[in-house]
Amino acid sequence: MIRIADIPMALGYTGDTLRVAAAKKLRMEPSKLRSVALVKKSVDARRKNDVKFIVTVDVQIEGSEDKCLSRLRDSKIRKAPDRTYAMPKAGRLRCRPVVVGFGPAGMFAGLLLARAGLCPIILERGGAVEDRQKSVAAFWKSRSLNTESNVQFGEGGAGTFSDGKLNTGTKDERIFFVLQTLVEHGAPEEILFEAKPHVGTDKLPQTVRAIREEIKSLGGEVRFNTKMTDLLVRDGAVCGVTVQTGNSVKKIETEHVVLAVGHSARDTFEMLYGKSNIPMEPKPFSVGARIEHRAETINRAQYGAFAESPHLGAADYKLNVHLENGRGVYTFCMCPGGYVVGAASEENSVVTNGMSEFARDGENSNAALLVGVTPEDFGSAHPLAGVAFQRAIERAAFKAGGGTYSAPCQRVGDFLEQRATAEFGAVRPTYEPGVTPDNLYGVLPDFVCDSMAQGIRKMGRYLAGFDDPDALLTAPETRSSSPVRILRDERRECPTVRGLFPCGEGAGYAGGITSAAVDGLRCAEEILKQSRGDKND
Repeated sequence: MIRIADIPMALGYTGDTLRVAAAKKLRMEPSKLRSVALVKKSVDARRKNDVKFIVTVDVQIEGSEDKCLSRLRDSKIRKAPDRTYAMPKAGRLRCRPVVVGFGPAGMFAGLLLARAGLCPIILERGGAVEDRQKSVAAFWKSRSLNTESNVQFGEGGAGTFSDGKLNTGTKDERIFFVLQTLVEHGAPEEILFEAKPHVGTDKLPQTVRAIREEIKSLGGEVRFNTKMTDLLVRDGAVCGVTVQTGNSVKKIETEHVVLAVGHSARDTFEMLYGKSNIPMEPKPFSVGARIEHRAETINRAQYGAFAESPHLGAADYKLNVHLENGRGVYTFCMCPGGYVVGAASEENSVVTNGMSEFARDGENSNAALLVGVTPEDFGSAHPLAGVAFQRAIERAAFKAGGGTYSAPCQRVGDFLEQRATAEFGAVRPTYEPGVTPDNLYGVLPDFVCDSMAQGIRKMGRYLAGFDDPDALLTAPETRSSSPVRILRDERRECPTVRGLFPCGEGAGYAGGITSAAVDGLRCAEEILKQSRGDKND
């Protein structure tokens, strides 16, 4: 296969026009191309009067690929890399491995262990995705919060109720395997080539359910509504876990635990902190609010005259500014044509998140507008000080929203003037369970609000309409990443407890669906190495 990168194509291009463009790059007739497969497609909107796609393709040709490449000598044309994931070999374990958490990290760790024949036991404190959907809907519609099965907890993890973004900042070779696996289990095929792939919250449930069924078919178990309440350690090594299902408490013997609990498992963090042999530390994260605009405002700013093109869909953005006060302000988890949703996992707390369906056809677009915070901001060096910092903000928001899980919401124009919002303008809030007009000063720390205000003004220079006075800020966004890091060594194993593998977002080693899934694979690979007896590879 030959890879041809960065081919400019008109928005309405077809398979035939792409074949012709690829053949032209190779200086051969289109008929000499046996196949043309899309590898990557992105939007080039740098020139608003000439918005186009930039695509990369893999082609098979008639004749010698080596001769073709030596004749062209073009840096954009090269041999296509092999993206096949080599399934690691497995040996034997005395006990079945246990995976705690069934978000992306736990799911892919469990899938790999199951495919290797090790029959993992997967524990998930929340419900199966079909039951979880009912719990989440009940919270959004009637404000009835299930603290064990919600936007944060349950099959698929927090990403199941989001835009389902699959972006990653890493070049790990396992990423394509993750995407392929998702497609094999029902995710849209577009995620294999879109530069900014997403599944959508309407497509994710069927995909994670299909992965669960494969794990079970291979001898693995997925135990829902089952929480790990204790980690059992003997002679510096894992020897089991204690789990609770309803009123039933049991012990499971195991020598390998993948700890993939997610960034909101605060009670689990507290339990682990109580064990002096589990090293933990506070880590930086970010807090802020969801900023919401009309989708047409963002589309116009990004695509100009092409804003209504049927080939483009809702526009996204990614903004990042550095302030004079040393703080960073950035947008995160941007949801084109999406909604702001309640994401609380504790009573008397308000948490927001963003969500889009695959079509991204909602009236508004939103993103997290975040300010970086560090352990120096927490007022304590305690490993769980970041959790306390989050919780204080979430409870202040609950109070400001009237104590009914409504979220405090403010027009950007009012926020920049530090006055409470009395009524909304052209942008209508989408947040469920509902909003209360308010002033976010008093909900978020002053330094966070001041930084957000400076950031909005600066970002408005880069993206027209970002500082629209009628745009909305709905607070708080506090769960962008874990406030805790559970330390591990180069083998991803806890340095003081053999057989414990802190994994994914909750342990502080990932930042999204794809990176968490990759980390889950890496942890499972280490267990497979131990099953073969080659620990030091």
